[in-house]
Amino acid sequence: MVSTHDATTMITRRASLVPAICFAVLAVFTLCISRAQPATSPTTEPTEAAIRRLLAERVNAIAGSDDRIGIVVGLVDAQGEKIISYSHSHPPNRAAFTGDTVFEIGSVGKAFTALLLADMVQRHEVALADPVAKYLPPGDKLPQRDGHQISLVDLATHTSGLPFFPDTYPSLGDADEYSSRDLYGFLSHYTLKRDPGADWEYSNIGYWLLGQALATQARVPLDELLERRVFTPLKMSNTGGKLTEQMRARLAHGYDASLDPAPPFCALSVYKTLGVAAGGVYSSVNDLLNFVSVALGIKASPLRPSIEAMTKTRRAIDEDQQQALGWVVEDKGAHEFYFHDGGTWGYASAVAWDPAKRTGVVVLSNQQQGVADIARHLLRPEIPLATPSLAKHREISMSALALDDYRGLYRAEDVGVFRITLEGDHLVLAVPVDWGLPKFRLHPENDQDFFVAEMPMRVTFQRDRNSSITSALIYPPRGQHGISAIKLAAQPH
Repeated sequence: MVSTHDATTMITRRASLVPAICFAVLAVFTLCISRAQPATSPTTEPTEAAIRRLLAERVNAIAGSDDRIGIVVGLVDAQGEKIISYSHSHPPNRAAFTGDTVFEIGSVGKAFTALLLADMVQRHEVALADPVAKYLPPGDKLPQRDGHQISLVDLATHTSGLPFFPDTYPSLGDADEYSSRDLYGFLSHYTLKRDPGADWEYSNIGYWLLGQALATQARVPLDELLERRVFTPLKMSNTGGKLTEQMRARLAHGYDASLDPAPPFCALSVYKTLGVAAGGVYSSVNDLLNFVSVALGIKASPLRPSIEAMTKTRRAIDEDQQQALGWVVEDKGAHEFYFHDGGTWGYASAVAWDPAKRTGVVVLSNQQQGVADIARHLLRPEIPLATPSLAKHREISMSALALDDYRGLYRAEDVGVFRITLEGDHLVLAVPVDWGLPKFRLHPENDQDFFVAEMPMRVTFQRDRNSSITSALIYPPRGQHGISAIKLAAQPH
């Protein structure tokens, strides 16, 4: 999905000026860490028992005694693979999670679009420097800046200058369709704010456009192209943009921030249109370990040269991170490793691998709270764990008259304007458009603190001595630091 988690990466990047899904949202590369949990020693490789304890602590912190939530971890090195999972004791009619359990993987799926690009380059079907317009119908106008066209490598490294999301799209669950024609229409009127290739900014639109170009060049629909050229050679039989009967039987049902059943990735029609290129992919821990094992040279595959090529083309994200084709490079130099995470309305995913140590980690969960910190910690024990936010909230009743005080526009410097409206007997939060999220209902826990049920988002309002609301702290989907937003005079309806 978006990565709702990816959105958060971009959000966090702006808020400090907002250096980096997040989701994201729904995406999202750098997870804000609040404090370390003493689950394992920072210098000791965690044992299988320690990992199981870690997973138990995380699931219990998120879900309490709710037995529907679980996490599966896959580890690989030269000695082989291990699968470690945790969920509560299941009733007889509910199977425990295994390495073959299927999850939505969100923006981790972008890595496979990037791998397809690398493989098409290896086969001399396209070139990284080619302008994307070369592979699209001539009637589809794309933005340029000072004569500079967007190239395939610009799209794959999130340096195209395209935004995270279009500025108009339906709300969650809206029956209106948002098609590829709508996306091309948005692009035809969009003005680039920087030269292509100049700066990093995570873009779901960019990966959708990359997928369109590759599919047009191959004259094969993208989901079918990925199946033929990527998933089948890597023996990823439980991976794809559509659920087979076998995959459906193994699917873990996803749950949102309040532990309610989550809608699928395509519930917001724009995500359905963005499709597999931007993160609409299902997979399992075992399938993702197949990819990681090939990347580490542990398993053989004709795609190994293409995977190696993915990591060699890089552009800067910031002083500590680089963007390769589809993967973020962390700890540059001799100790570098590759990473991507993702999230949808009801799932979280993360993949990390260290070529020097020839070790890799896959973490999948059927609840949307991010698992990026677990993957990083298991790969590098010195990287601390995050403290998860609670998934359960207690809603109180407030009258429409009382809620009317909260209505308004709230401006956050370097982030944008948040819009809070009163619709019937409840408040609705609209975040800045480029977060890539729909409107959400705000539920009151008290007269100061409100929460979003579908995602781990919160809003805390502040009042002056006269009890007038002056500002709000808005907590994005991931990260413990609130974004301070000043209430403006305007009062939207």
